[in-house]
This record gives sequence, C-alpha cells and structure tokens, in this order.
Amino acid sequence: MIRLLIASLLLSAPFFVSAQTSELTDVVVTASMLPQQEKETGKNIISIKGASIQNLPISSIDELLKYLPGIETQQRGPAGSQSDVIIRGGTFQQVLVIIDGIRINDPLTGHFNGYIPVHPNDINRIEIIKGAAAAIYGSDAIGGVVNIITNGLQQKNNHTISVGSKWGSYQSRANNIWWGVQKDKWKLSIAAQQNKADGETLRGTTGYFDNAFYSANFNYVFESGWKLHVLHANDSRDFNAQNFYTTFKSDTASEIVKSNWTQLGLSKQFAHKTVKLDVAYKNLSDQFRFSPAGSFNENKTSLFVAQGSVTHALSNNFQLVTGAQWMHKKITSNDRGNHSLSHGGAFFIATHKLPNNLFVNESVRIDWDQSYGWVIIPQINGAWVQGNITTRASIGRGVRDADFTERYNNYNKPLVTSGSIGNPYLETEKSWSYELGLDYRLGSNLKWATTLFYRDQKNLIDWTPTAYPMMPRQQNLVITGNYSLASNISSVQTSGIETDFTYNKAWGEKYEISCNTGLVWLSSTSPDKTPSFYISSHAKFLWNEQVVIRANQLQVALNSVYKIRNTQSASAINATLSDNYFLVNSKISYLTTKRKGTVFIEINNLTNTSYADLLGAIMPSRWICAGFQIKL
Repeated sequence: MIRLLIASLLLSAPFFVSAQTSELTDVVVTASMLPQQEKETGKNIISIKGASIQNLPISSIDELLKYLPGIETQQRGPAGSQSDVIIRGGTFQQVLVIIDGIRINDPLTGHFNGYIPVHPNDINRIEIIKGAAAAIYGSDAIGGVVNIITNGLQQKNNHTISVGSKWGSYQSRANNIWWGVQKDKWKLSIAAQQNKADGETLRGTTGYFDNAFYSANFNYVFESGWKLHVLHANDSRDFNAQNFYTTFKSDTASEIVKSNWTQLGLSKQFAHKTVKLDVAYKNLSDQFRFSPAGSFNENKTSLFVAQGSVTHALSNNFQLVTGAQWMHKKITSNDRGNHSLSHGGAFFIATHKLPNNLFVNESVRIDWDQSYGWVIIPQINGAWVQGNITTRASIGRGVRDADFTERYNNYNKPLVTSGSIGNPYLETEKSWSYELGLDYRLGSNLKWATTLFYRDQKNLIDWTPTAYPMMPRQQNLVITGNYSLASNISSVQTSGIETDFTYNKAWGEKYEISCNTGLVWLSSTSPDKTPSFYISSHAKFLWNEQVVIRANQLQVALNSVYKIRNTQSASAINATLSDNYFLVNSKISYLTTKRKGTVFIEINNLTNTSYADLLGAIMPSRWICAGFQIKL
C-alpha cells in the first residue's frame, strides 16, 4: 500500500511541474459569509465544482466527500446508505453541513448529516472549510464545514434535460433525471435520483439498499430587485443496517429514513449593503428494527431555522456582516421520548484588508441555548499574501451540546439488556482550535497547502463502555447488561498536519487533467483510561485522491483512499477492523461529440479489498457497473 501511495504521488509530479507561471487565480469563496478570494480567508479550503461531480465514480454526495483531501468519511453502507463525515479527527457531530447558508444537521443524530438530497446539476460548487468556523456558521462547527452552494440564475436563457442510468453487480440499478428551464426573470429545475441494489449476502440478511430523492429548485428576481430562492427536497432511504450500531450476533437490522427539507431565501443588493433573509424547515422519520421479529424504534424529528444577515460594504478594505439566527428542534420517539430545544444567537463578522497584503477576519457569536444558556464564541483568521505564497493563521472557539440520541438513546424503553445508553446529564463540549498554514500557488493551475493544527477539547461527548453500577440512570437496565454510555471525556487534545495538492490544467480542447490529493497525520490523546468510541476509531493517517484525465473523447477518473487506524475486533460476529486499507474506485467514460453525453464503465473497489470503516459494518467487494448520461 505504501508503494502504491508513493507511486501515485510520483505519477502526479510531472503534471505539477509542467504548470505555466501566470497571475494567481482569484478563487472566490464564502468562508466568512462574504465573497472573498480564497487566499484572503486565513483558512484551508477545498472547493469542487458541481459540473465535475458526474465525472467521478460515485453514487451520492457523501461518497464524493470520502475522496476529497483531508476528509475521512466512515461509510456504513454504499451509495449513500449512511456515512459519518469527519474533519481533522473531530466527531461527525462536530462537522456542520449547510446548503446555501442553512444548516441541515439533524437533531436526532449526526449519522444523518450525510443525507444531502441535491442533484449535481443543481450544485454550483462544494466548499470544504477545514477547522473551526463556529463563530461564523454555528457554535458546533468545530471540525469543519461542508458548504453546498446551489446554482442561481445563469447568464442566458436555456432549457435542458439530463438523463442517466447504470446497472451492475448485485442487481444494482441507478437512475437520475434533471430538467431545468430559465427565462429572463426566473429559473426552475426538478430532479430525481434513485440508487438500488439487492446487495451482498451477509449474516442472515443481505446488504440491500433502496435510496432515492426528489428535489425542486426555484429562483426568481422581482422588479424591485429582491431575489427569491426556494429549495425543496424529499429524501427516502431503506437499507440494511446490520452492525451499524452494535457488534451483536443477533443484529440483522434494517432502517428506513425519510425526510422533507424546504428552505426559502430572500436577498437584495443595495448601494452599500446586502440584505439576506432565510427560513427552513426539516422533518425526519426514522424507523429502525434490530431484527425482523423485533418492533420498530420510531423517531420523528423536526428542525426549524430562521436567520437574517446584513452585509455592509463600508469601504474597499472593510466589510461587516451582522446577523441573527433562531432554531427550534423537536423529537417524538417511542425510544427516546418527547423533547424540544430552542437555540438563538447573533453574529458579527468583519473583514479587513490592511497594508502590505495583510488580511484579518474577525468573528464573534453570542449564543443562547435552552440547555446551556449564554456563551460567547470568538474567532480570528489572518492571512499575509506575498506573491505566490500565503501565510495564514486561525484561532477559534467552539461549543456543542448533545443531540437527542446522545441524551436519550434507549431512555424510554421498558427494559434494555445491552447497547448504547443516552445520558441526560451530559455537559456541553467546549474547545479551542489553533492552526498555522502555508500555501503556494503556481500560476492558475496549482495550489499546495500545508497546515499544522491543534484542538484542545473539554467535556468531549463520546460513547464509553460502562458497568451497570456506574450508570447514572438504572431504571430500565439489568445488572448483567453490557452497556456503552454517552459520556463527557474530561480532556482530549488533537494535533496534526495536513498537506493538500490541487492541480487543474487544459491543453486546448483535446487534453485536460484535474487532480486533488491530500495527506493527513493526526493524533488524539486523553488522560481518561477508558477508551471512547470515536476518538479511538478515527484515522491516524489518511490519504485521499481524485484524478480525472481526458484525451479527446476518452476520460479516466480514479478515486482512492488509504488510511491507517487502530485495530478492533468483535469475536461474537467474527469481525475485525484492520490497521489499514487501500481503496480505489475507477470510471472510464467515452464522451460523445460536443460532450452532450457519455457512456461509461465503473469499477468500485478495483482491488477487491475486504474492508469496513466501522466494526462489523461490512462494505461491498468489487462492484462493476455500466451506464450512460445524456444531456438534451
């Protein structure tokens, strides 16, 4: 595996050195809720265009994240069944997922954060903000932010239909359709996508999945200059969930998750300010059954978000954003009980351009939470740009309260003989994050970034093995039970170094290459003697890569990931988690004239690696598919 890693980097080297020196590309991002050149933000940001997503051997957006530099995606099942997104060794609840500025993290559990029901044709770009952004986007954005930005009105009127399908191993079939039309003042797109397979044979079940979503995206410009944006999505996932949450031999679980997501935004550009108002509502239904003979755990949650912001362009060198946010979370459950929680906050973000190409971005957030009260969250990012080199630094605080699963899992059942137990007495996580980085850009083609990071966390919430006498609540437990309790880890320190390479180059209309690759080394330590689940399971070394090479009508895409982590084993189900694995997905495409369509072959898990990201949740072996995508 090490030889393959080195060979991949060496093969990339000739492309790196061939770039032509020219002006630096002014890549604009929204890492501070303000359009800024990426080099001015003081953060390490990975960006991928929506138009390039369908070139890759992936079936869902959360699968895409698995191969982006510096992101560890722990998949429980393929094709979007379930994934946990981890950045810089934080837990998946510490990564905030937002669509057009609105969070979609579900209050039930962070396991559902990867359910992103947006068609690639509706995505302008995806920005990955690594490290703390709690003062900007939300108090729990501790590890990073996945920022999905959809397409607005384009430059010209058009009418497009895109249709795709693929079939392959394990009776798999996937279909998608996207229809979009734009006139002078409005734009509407409607999309549907389904991934379905019978799956491999497992212990007493199969690794089946049937995942689908439907979405509509509408934009309109009023005569007054106000812009309206409406996004609605309906998402449904029915999948095998064997050993997703336990390592019991009797586990032959299945799960059905359905959600509806609607958000509405209004914005207007005035002479020296921009006003933006957003509201969003999400409801989710989760039905989990441990075995066919068992009863369902039924959880229903809702999330309401309202926020507004005003951007003040005070001068060419100074911008200010002021805003406020309100959230209400609710759960109705036969397993976790009925609960609700409110959260509000105000935020202030300022960007300064100082002499000698020095950029300083300050943010402060004042939050109130029904659970933990008032808290102040500051952050400061700085960048110094000298020619092709950018030096950057960031310091930020973060705060995260427990979700409904961490507080109340198995809390409302009459009898629980084993499993994960919620803890209503959990304290709030608190952290400080620090980073120092150096970026080098060679012309408009290449960016190399290296970052040192450190996060000091108090009261980190994690699951730890706990004996019955130590359980804070024992009403529905048994003395002989084998339990994991949601607990506060007194102190956890995470440190590491990451280095990313991004390279894009085209030679006329005939040849093109795009490469994103990154390496991460990290370590988490704690004085607590009892090992906790998530801290012990994140990768100690991670390498991700995406490469797309095109020559005339032939295109080859490779996704790969290599990770080193702690070994784990569960004798009851004869399962082990190896200390490393190497995974390659490939896609060979033939592009028709004028690139109106493609026919392709995908080979996922090219090396037929036996692997799992979570102990017992077996991922598929080699998976071969063939299909087409046509744009009319």
